[in-house]
Amino acid sequence: MKKRYSLPSYLAGAVAARAGDEMSGPALMLAGFALAGSATDASTLLAGITFSAAVGGPVLGVLLDRAARPGRLLAGALVVYAAGLGTILVGLSRLPFTVTVLIAVVTGLLGPALSGGWTSQLPRVVHGDRLLRANAFDSMTFSVASLAGPALAGGMAEILGAPTAVVVSATLITLALLAAWMLPTRPGRARGGAQTTPLISDLAAGMRIIAGKPALARATLTSVIACIAQGMLTACVPLLGERALGGAGRGAMLLSCTAVSALVANAVLARFPRSVAPDTIIWGSALVQAVALALATRSQPVVLIVAAATLGIGEGPQLAALFAIRHREAPERLRGQIFTTGASLKITGFALGAAVAGPIAVWSLPGALALAASVAALAALAFFTIPSTTADSPKRSLNLR
Repeated sequence: MKKRYSLPSYLAGAVAARAGDEMSGPALMLAGFALAGSATDASTLLAGITFSAAVGGPVLGVLLDRAARPGRLLAGALVVYAAGLGTILVGLSRLPFTVTVLIAVVTGLLGPALSGGWTSQLPRVVHGDRLLRANAFDSMTFSVASLAGPALAGGMAEILGAPTAVVVSATLITLALLAAWMLPTRPGRARGGAQTTPLISDLAAGMRIIAGKPALARATLTSVIACIAQGMLTACVPLLGERALGGAGRGAMLLSCTAVSALVANAVLARFPRSVAPDTIIWGSALVQAVALALATRSQPVVLIVAAATLGIGEGPQLAALFAIRHREAPERLRGQIFTTGASLKITGFALGAAVAGPIAVWSLPGALALAASVAALAALAFFTIPSTTADSPKRSLNLR
């Protein structure tokens, strides 16, 4: 199986799944805004599909670590997630809004499969010295997806309507099914041997690793709080587009602008991997995001574009540094759980930010953006609340994801 499965197959599946994932958030926001009729309902819908990731991520990670054929499990998760998006869309026009939000919550349980679930499988596709290069390519799939997803969501919403954007996002996710299904099997492990300990024990072990290693705990805490700020901005995007850019759908284009600058920033960082330690990038990039969000409070077209580009300069390197720290600190037997748990915590932080900012943005859009800037600054300060140790703070090179 390993000889037949190539890195391009992995990357193609990752791009499709992650582009669909990145598209689904803005698409659901725009669909909720168009069909439900308010920014508050739109942000509630986005919060519903993301909050439950806190529960689904850790469990999914344990199951991936135990599975003899993790690709089959990953493929199943993609099918259910795509089907959930379609059901949410139908529910917006035919079901009570509360029921639709409940469907979104159930769908969101599998959200981490599209991010951490994929990346945790990369060491089974390539090995040895090739892994570092493969990690760099894998990191680019996140940036490409962040660029393509919001652009497709905004473009489809403008041309064919917001519901079509949701359908396209689900279609992209299903295109990744074959690449997921064919992922290499787990070597040297019998099916029964993978399940000798209770599920709850494996869950507790993963949580202990995240909380017990200072470098991993600091990076996780800072990135989660930064994601709260990012969720707050996303909840403001429809109103920013409507009030400053001439249409709610155009607001999603700001997220693509952020993705472009993130891609450029990571490309520059990859050329000078030893210039800054990943631990430093984690908190420094949070400050950059705070500055960007503060700029966005002016809500003028040119300033918004500059703010979006600045935000990407913070977001891109922070995500790359976070994955570098996880690869460095995670034990092999718990790698899947640590990646999906980390992804679920970030997704949940994003959901919290979106839920809080939606009602505030209706009352005061600049106030919501100012609050987001304050949260991003808090993320940088949170890094220093967990003391470091000598063993946890070597100046190691930044290996992208």
